[in-house]
Amino acid sequence: MAQQENQLDRVKFSCSICLDLLKDPVTIPCGHSYCMKCIKDFWDEEEKKIPSCPLCRETFTPRPVLVKNTMLADLMEDMKKTGLQAAPADHCYAGPEDVACDFCSGRKLKAVKSCLFCLASYCQKHLQPHHDVAPLKKHKLVDPSENLQDNICSRHGEVMKMFCRTDQKCICYLCSVDEHKGHDTVSAAAERTERQREMEVKRQQIQQEIQDREKDVKLLQQEVEAIDQSADKTVEDSEEIFTELISLLQKRSSDVKQQIRSQQETEVRRVRELEEKLQQEISDLKRRDAEMKQLRDIEDHNQFLHNYPSLSPLSESTHSSSISIRPLTHSSSISIRPLTHSSSISIRPLTHSSSISIRPLTHSSSISIRPLRYFQDVTAAVSEVRGRLQDILRDTLTNVSQAVTEVDVLLSQPEPTSRAGFLKYSCEITLDPNTVHTWLLLSEENRKVTVMNQRQSYSSHPDRFTNLHQVLSRESLTGRHYWEVEKKACVVFVAVSYKNISRSGGLNKSGFGYNDKSWSLRCSSESYVFNLNDIQTSISGPQSSRIGVYLDHRAGVLSFYSVSGTMTLLHRVQTSFTQLLHAGVHVYSPPGASAEFCKLK
Repeated sequence: MAQQENQLDRVKFSCSICLDLLKDPVTIPCGHSYCMKCIKDFWDEEEKKIPSCPLCRETFTPRPVLVKNTMLADLMEDMKKTGLQAAPADHCYAGPEDVACDFCSGRKLKAVKSCLFCLASYCQKHLQPHHDVAPLKKHKLVDPSENLQDNICSRHGEVMKMFCRTDQKCICYLCSVDEHKGHDTVSAAAERTERQREMEVKRQQIQQEIQDREKDVKLLQQEVEAIDQSADKTVEDSEEIFTELISLLQKRSSDVKQQIRSQQETEVRRVRELEEKLQQEISDLKRRDAEMKQLRDIEDHNQFLHNYPSLSPLSESTHSSSISIRPLTHSSSISIRPLTHSSSISIRPLTHSSSISIRPLTHSSSISIRPLRYFQDVTAAVSEVRGRLQDILRDTLTNVSQAVTEVDVLLSQPEPTSRAGFLKYSCEITLDPNTVHTWLLLSEENRKVTVMNQRQSYSSHPDRFTNLHQVLSRESLTGRHYWEVEKKACVVFVAVSYKNISRSGGLNKSGFGYNDKSWSLRCSSESYVFNLNDIQTSISGPQSSRIGVYLDHRAGVLSFYSVSGTMTLLHRVQTSFTQLLHAGVHVYSPPGASAEFCKLK
């Protein structure tokens, strides 16, 4: 046992260059220790431009200043006094997996270097002439290699220092004037330089992807923190309100708390799963980067070129589309309307006012973040219910459960890319007779409006537009919806608007797109103009009598499309909708002009 421990000590305290016990030991920045003379001579070798560690190959710029490790030196002295000697242990001899010295007789020692000029490998002892003899100092020494004979041309017996780009193989000089005459040939060093340049470009791509994924991971970590904070705050506020209610409310408080925590766990789990996936991709990319770095550090040009094709091409990253974290309904609001004794609690989905939006990356695009809300609106809803629920709380369990489970933190559905995809969200729009201007005629089951040459006999109503030929839909819109408007021989403003837009006054008050309560696309036979808050933006695109509108209320996305044989995006808006929306049209043309909301199902 003592002999084994002594052998282990020799291994631990031997210089890996001279294979002897450390003399004047120095420790370089990577942590490995060598004899001061050995590492100094190693770094002084001709053509060794960047100092590196003989063991781990880590490079150092600038060259480190060598300082004696006094603690290690003292330890070596103490161990020598106990009988530790520098004997040529078995680890100094070449094993089956090692490159043996070509000049050792009998049992061969491990080679410490191979010479590309001599095409031989040397142990430390037999390598010494390459350090001392002037002509030998010019030879190219590399890490021990058992493939040196691969550098010899099998036909001419010459060292292969050329590379044929035509045949993609290493050749000798005689080959270049013989069977490869007329081919595109360069020196192996030049070809390696070119290939290494290509590899560096790939490494930069990998490193950029690593950075992008690390940014995404950071966003996900922030998402988890925000979810936790929001859920914790909501639970705290909810409990405070519920303690003021009767015993029936106490049970309801427990149910809501459980649902919030359950949904919190679900959303955090989804975020963690995506984070783990990104971390795995980062690990894979770092591994590929390490493989390329290892190949880059091979000093033997031929060996480098021999191994280069084994690099598998970079696969298309599933991240090329990046992470799509769309504007969300992070929390559902528990909205309780004024109640009669027989009424029940109505829970409406919360329209989130902000989002995280990660657009597809080149990967130069960035991830935009807006402030998030998750469960806060539950608190407001519970506050509103206080004092009203004593007789009706038994009916609320289903509605509140639905509100909490509608929390949608991550990975909302992306915007469709085909008309078939949009039609999945198609909705039937009917126009509200109480909002239609008196010069417009409703028809086709209240889906079409036509400009008339005389007023229509609609009853008086405060919701009716009085100055402009406009009308709003009966349906309020939240979530994702798609509809199409067919115009005929007219100028039409295809729009969405809040319910509280003014019904009278000029364009700035009641006109679709001329205030902060509506968005519109002006469609004529010649051009398109997008209008928002009296700011007009000219839009180019193919003319069509049919306009498609895609709305993702939670995501804050509003898109207009020209619909003919294909769909062409005309304009997309990214914003935060603070109220429910209604579809609308403004028909700006003489009698006979019309606009119709099409049946799509």
